[in-house]
Order: sequence, then C-alpha cells, then structure tokens
Amino acid sequence: MAATIALIAHPRTQDRLAALVAQYQPVLLRYRLLATEQTGNQIAAATGLPVELVAAEGRGGEVQIAAEVAAGNLAAVIFLVDASETQTSDLHMQTVAQLCNLYDIPFATNLATAVSVIGTLARSRVAHLIFNPVSGQGNSEQELALIQRLLEPHVHLEIHQTTVDLCAEHLAERAVAANADLVLASGGDGTVSAVAGAIMGTGTPLGIIPRGTANAFASALGIPTALTPIRGACQVILAGKTRAVDAAYCNGIPMILLAGIGLEAEVVDRADRETKDRWGALAYLMAGWQQLDEQQLFETEVEVDGKIEHFQAGAITIANAAPITSVLAQGIGQVVFDDGLLDVTIATASSKIDAIRTIAQLLGAALLKPAENPNILHVGARRLKVTTTPPQKVVVDGEIIGTTPIEVECIPDGLTVFVP
Repeated sequence: MAATIALIAHPRTQDRLAALVAQYQPVLLRYRLLATEQTGNQIAAATGLPVELVAAEGRGGEVQIAAEVAAGNLAAVIFLVDASETQTSDLHMQTVAQLCNLYDIPFATNLATAVSVIGTLARSRVAHLIFNPVSGQGNSEQELALIQRLLEPHVHLEIHQTTVDLCAEHLAERAVAANADLVLASGGDGTVSAVAGAIMGTGTPLGIIPRGTANAFASALGIPTALTPIRGACQVILAGKTRAVDAAYCNGIPMILLAGIGLEAEVVDRADRETKDRWGALAYLMAGWQQLDEQQLFETEVEVDGKIEHFQAGAITIANAAPITSVLAQGIGQVVFDDGLLDVTIATASSKIDAIRTIAQLLGAALLKPAENPNILHVGARRLKVTTTPPQKVVVDGEIIGTTPIEVECIPDGLTVFVP
C-alpha cells in the first residue's frame, strides 16, 4: 500500500475539499498529497500543507491521477464531484473510478465517503523506508521488491532511496517531519546509524532490515542477519514488538554501536570494500590480526565523572551495543545495550610485546570466553572524555570521524526499536 493520497475536486467543490483537508490535517500530514493543479493550490493556500501538483482539471490532471492508480502508487483517491459539471469531466471521473475499482483503491466522491476513507487511513500505519541501494552484495532492486511484497499488504509504505546527494539522515528527518508511524532502515550499519541518529529521542519506532557487511546493530539486538535476513527482519517489524534501547553521542555525532580508538579504528580503515565483499564480517577479524604487529602504543587520559586516569594503551573501545564481530568490545563479556551505561574497554600495556599479547587475548576472548588479564580494564560510564598523545584515529559505528580527543555521552532509552 502506497502512502500517497490523490485529491481532485470540481471547481464548485474545491472549497469543501480544502476545508476537509484542514479538518483532518493531523491524519493527512502522514501522507504524501497529490492533487490536480487548481485543487492543489487551493488546498495548499488554505492549510499550508505541501501538495505535489499534476496538470489542471480538464487538462490532463485526472488522466495523470488515473495513471498513478494503475501503477499502484496510491492509498486512496478523493474526487469531490459536482453534478452540474460537464459530461467531459464526468467521463474523467468515471475513468478514475473504474481504475480504483479494478485495483481495489478506496474512492470517495462526496464528503461522507471522504470522511469514511480518511477514518480508515487514520487507523492505518504509515512506514517510511530509507533504502540504501549500494549496501551489501545482493541485487538491490530484487531486495527492494521483496521488502515491498512483504510489508505493503500491512502498512502504507513510503520509499526513499539514498543517493550521493541525499543521505539517509536527511531522509529520516523528512520522515519524522511527515509524522511517520515508523521509520525503517535498510542497508548496512552506516545507514542504520544515520537513520537512528535522526530519530533519536523522537519516540518514533525504528525497524531494521539488515543488508550490509557486518549488520552489527541488528545482530546485537537479535534481529535475523543470516539465511533470509530480509524476510526475518520484516517479520520482526510486522510482529510489532518494540524495545527501548540506549543510544549515545560521540563528539556530537549519533552513536548506536561503538567508538573505537587505536586498533579498532585502524582495523576499520584497513578493511577495504573488496575484502568485505569477499569475506563479509570476517574481513574485520582478518584486518585485526594483520594490524596487531603494526599497532603503536599511545598515552591515554580518560576522564569519567570528574576522575582522571592515565594509561599506556593500544586499543580503547566505548560500546553502547556490540555483537561478536566487534571483537575488542567483547573481552569482558556481553555488552548490555539498555543499562544506561557505556561499556569502556581499555587494553593497556607496559611494552609493545605486552600490548600484542593483551590485544590478542581480547580477540580470542571475543570468540571463546571473557578475558582475565590485568591489562584489560573495564568501566561503565554515563559520559567520558578521552585524550591521547599522539592523537589517534576514531571510528564511530564503522565510520572514521577524525581523531582524538573525544567526548561520549550515553542517552538512556534513546531509541525505540522493533525486536524479536
């Protein structure tokens, strides 16, 4: 089901249609409005709502709306008619009506039926899907078509695809402004993080359809990421169970997974697209082992709740949520993503050899059991500041954002997410 409503009115009924739209503005705000030119201009002037225009009535506008019906792009059509209009207009109305009957689209021709249609729409959910077509290794057109087949029988779906000039964050902000009932992110962790950052604190539920390399956030929440991830994720969304989880900001940048300093950042920088396409999540493990011999120690100052500590470290991970693939966050056990705290793991060392042993043990602990090593320090923190000498690369949710220093703050229950 599309999330677009078409609006047409004969000249003598345009005032009534504009008044109807104004009366039910809270419902119609959730939908994209498509209208013939004269009708749309009057509605926009009366309500201030954004209205996308087609040609004028009697000049092809009705035909363009009919084509939208045939293409399956409309959730409903409201065509307020005037019995005194010409036979030509009646024929246009009949064409739209026939196509609505053929494609089972709600069609209203007077105020009473229009109110009934809007009432039905008010009880329906509108989902905005933010879809990254370059994520993953699959056929994005086929994947998008599958998502539509699985979701459209149950929700009104508005689809937005990211481009070089139109990022996921901006599209998600638009969805929130359009009063979306739920926002869906389909792509890798970068796409999910960008969408989550835009809806953080709004209460709008986030649905995740993983199609990336690691799909770390989905994995941490137990959302299916293997075998049939799209079908499994869509089933989770349609089941409707949500959970409040923590989020965070790192230097003002939204963070749902983790910030890594030192080894973690170098690993992400080292795992190129070709390796990730070939090996998937294993690319990060491979890059980690390769980076061990090159990793340099750095002086670290960590400030937590006004208390300052100094270390010589090779890797620092500040995790909000982390699956098994985020190896450096797992050395002390499972990261809890709804406890209101960030899980900070610091691999300290007194020498380069000591650092390699410590980090290697962290890598092994991620696959086997929590590490027991005096050089692996862990603390839970609501907020902290990290300064290093020399400055180190920083990765946030899989993207290099710059270098230290950083300040990180947890936002308890910052996101509402659909979960199994």
